[in-house]
Amino acid sequence: MLLLTELGARLKEARLAKGYSLEDLQEITKIQKRYLIGIEEGNYSIMPGSFYVRAFIKQYAEAVGLDPEELLNQFKKDVPGSQTEEVVQSYTQSPSRRKLANRSSNKTMEMMPKITVALFIIVIIAVISILYWAKSKESPSIVDEESPPVEYVKPQTNEPNTDDAEGTVGEEGAEEEPVEEEEPPTIAQAISQGAINGDDVNFEVSGTNELKIRVEITSNASWIAFRNTQGVDNLGRVYNPGETVEYDATADGYVRIRVGSVPSAKVYINDELLTSPSDRTTQNFIIQFVQEQQAE
Repeated sequence: MLLLTELGARLKEARLAKGYSLEDLQEITKIQKRYLIGIEEGNYSIMPGSFYVRAFIKQYAEAVGLDPEELLNQFKKDVPGSQTEEVVQSYTQSPSRRKLANRSSNKTMEMMPKITVALFIIVIIAVISILYWAKSKESPSIVDEESPPVEYVKPQTNEPNTDDAEGTVGEEGAEEEPVEEEEPPTIAQAISQGAINGDDVNFEVSGTNELKIRVEITSNASWIAFRNTQGVDNLGRVYNPGETVEYDATADGYVRIRVGSVPSAKVYINDELLTSPSDRTTQNFIIQFVQEQQAE
């Protein structure tokens, strides 16, 4: 406990030397104030997992000008390891998941009679359309038999009219070339990098009509959360290797993706892999949707 107190005291001393309050440090590191207090007091039990203890200590040290690796090596016996904690109940086994599944099945059973009636009506409409089409194919032959074609007889004159003959041939023989309509050019999706401010890395997406995000967890567990324009976090939790989370931000045109461990996650925008220029472990990907208006 003494070494943990020395670690917290050292970080706190460096923070005060920088003139930072806990609120200032929270804004810089994006770590909640209660976690910063837990680090200074050596109370790691309030952290979301042992992986985040080391990650938060590193961010704290970098923010106050200390070498995080040297600090962790000095107190490595007293800082929890980076092994991830197992999730007690998986997402598919949670009660809320089972309730949603039961509700979906009940709704499906209720909709079955309506679906059957709709399919029956569609079949009747299709049969009527086929019969009408077959009948319409037969009617032109009757009209052709009853109405013989009208022939045009050109009045004869005393002078030979070779020019008219040539002109007629020219007019009848000439065929107009079909005009091909040009298809509008296809605009490819473009992702441009903006400013980098601490953990925040800004991107702009253009050349597309949708903004769909997919995050795949690879080697280690990572915290993933999506924040919309109202500042509300969605789907925020720790995801294990092999899990995938998707989020559609098309309607908002904006999303902030909080990634706890960037090396352990792959972020895709409309199936295009997003590459971050920052080397920080924890980052915020701020993505702005830019809709370009095409000229008429």
